[in-house]
Order: sequence, then C-alpha cells, then structure tokens
Amino acid sequence: MCESYRKQYGCNFISVMPTNLYGSEFDNYDLEKSHVFAAMIRKFHDAKVNGDDTVYLWGDGSPFREFLHVDDFADCLLFLMNNYDEEQPLNIGTGKDISIYDLAHKIKDIIGFEGKIDWDSTKPNGTPKKLLDVSKLHSLGWKHKIELDEGIEITYNRFLES
Repeated sequence: MCESYRKQYGCNFISVMPTNLYGSEFDNYDLEKSHVFAAMIRKFHDAKVNGDDTVYLWGDGSPFREFLHVDDFADCLLFLMNNYDEEQPLNIGTGKDISIYDLAHKIKDIIGFEGKIDWDSTKPNGTPKKLLDVSKLHSLGWKHKIELDEGIEITYNRFLES
C-alpha cells in the first residue's frame, strides 16, 4: 500500500517489517494472551516469587527467533525517516537469532529463578526459524544497540515497575 501511495500520489511513505519486539512498558504479560518473551518473564518471575521449583514452557525449545528491543526499534524508525527514501519495504531487526531454549535460560538466569524448566513437547513449537535479512538496513548505517542480555534486564525492570 505504501508503494502504491508513493507511485500514485507522491506520498513519502516507507514500509518496514520489524522482527519480534520486546521491552515495552505497555507489554502484555497475561499468560493467556502474551507473546513468548513476555510470557517467559512473567512465568519465571511468578515462579521465583512463589518459590516454585519448576517452570513449564511449551514445545521443546528448538525454534529460533530474532528479538529487537522496542527502544532500538524506535531509534531505527527515526533513523529511517531521515535516511531512507525508497519504495521497497525494509526489514528491521538484529540479524541474530536465538533458540527458545537458550532464551528461556537467559531469562531464568537474569530473573534469578533457581528451579528447573520442564518443556511440554505435547504443545506446539511454532515455525522452526524466523530470522530477517537486515543486510540492507546495516548497509544504510543502522545497527541495534541493545544486546539481548541487557534488553532482558531492562524489560524485567520495567515489568517490576508496572
């Protein structure tokens, strides 16, 4: 649609495709409706506070996902508004992925949950791999600043404040 508006009406619109975003102060931590990142934050936090010895997660942890902190996403959008003027959609991400298994262990460690993780392989894993090609974005001069470990800490602190 952005391409069509540019061609037909001369509008300076661009279209972007972000990867999985996390870290918003308005994120949804509802265990029934949240996405994987927020759900893990909530599950590990609740288990730590309640003194549980196990956190149950869906699937087997094998899928890979790419995550971008919302502050980096906002920074990228500002960068693109000032530096990108093409019709083609542009991917926004880090260019790095992580297995859900490894993500769970990072979140577990940062939150300080000392119990174990039990993977429920009767539940779906989802798509095996989701990773965007961000080479064009990098060639324009933009790269994310918030690495995953720091982003988990920021997100957890925002969760605690809300």
